[in-house]
Amino acid sequence: MANVVLRVRLVSGDQLDVSYEESAAVDDEDVVEHAVSALAGDDGMLRCRHGDRLLVLFARGVATVEIAPRGAVL
Repeated sequence: MANVVLRVRLVSGDQLDVSYEESAAVDDEDVVEHAVSALAGDDGMLRCRHGDRLLVLFARGVATVEIAPRGAVL
């Protein structure tokens, strides 16, 4: 299971750091590819964690996504 931290800037201008993990992924690149594909798809949503909270991130509210290998504060 691989896990990455995504820094998400919302359309409103706010930003938040979320963690996303993929059980079938071998490395971080696979996780990033799956996250981008999920947000670009017809459904356009991604299940993430912000601290101890589970949240669903909808693509229509996302302006940018930055991949942070280290240093993001959750």
